[in-house]
Amino acid sequence: MTRFMTLAVGALLAMMIFSFDARAEDAAEIMKKSHLAYYYAGDDGIADVTMRITDGRRERVKEFSMLRLDLEEGGRQKYYTYFKKPSDVARLTFMVHKTPEASDARWIYVPSVDLVKPISADDKNSSFVGSDFTYEDVSGRHWTEDNHVSLADSTVDGRAVYVIESTPKEQYKGFARKISYIDKNSLLPLLEEYYDKKDEPIRIFRSEKIEEIDGITTITLRSMEDLKKKRKTTIEFTRIEYNQGIGDDIFTERYLKTPPRQFIK
Repeated sequence: MTRFMTLAVGALLAMMIFSFDARAEDAAEIMKKSHLAYYYAGDDGIADVTMRITDGRRERVKEFSMLRLDLEEGGRQKYYTYFKKPSDVARLTFMVHKTPEASDARWIYVPSVDLVKPISADDKNSSFVGSDFTYEDVSGRHWTEDNHVSLADSTVDGRAVYVIESTPKEQYKGFARKISYIDKNSLLPLLEEYYDKKDEPIRIFRSEKIEEIDGITTITLRSMEDLKKKRKTTIEFTRIEYNQGIGDDIFTERYLKTPPRQFIK
């Protein structure tokens, strides 16, 4: 009987371990597909963007254009952001060369001093031009940097979602854990909750509006709320175009100082 019980307990533990591993594998696959749907739509993309930063007392508005080029699916990407308004950031340009297996390379062009300045990889959790989005939020945190576990499925605004808990594999300043609510149909994140080391909520991301653009399901209005600062940033995308044949040469220092007018109106 004792030997039977030992074997039974061993088998049960093995099943539990297998079940946990399967859940983790499934969760990682969902996060991979979500990342591709969100950050790798089409082979490239162009959009005009309006950013609104509100703290309950005032609203600041910034307008800019964004270009994106995918060099490999789920892998290397390049981003280019050109600011138009307000006057204090007009002509400022931000560029990212994203490499998942290494630190991103980031540059910013400051027109007031005619200076191209590299941005340290350590600054990826810094505020993106004074908003509640970070530099990493703009170009995305690669799914392989976190461990993922599936929680019970749920709904968000009537949409069925996968619920995934993610924890960084290495020491990380951005969050201690994150809960993502992934739409089962589009695989886009509808809601993300970020927690600090004390397990207190610090930021909330929401997909406020989703539309079909060129046959691609796209988040056209998104928001990030900083719960500690009691501040919120919304980003609205318009004039969205995919697969426009953006050349790799656009993402160079030359175009940091002189925007490519064939893509930026």
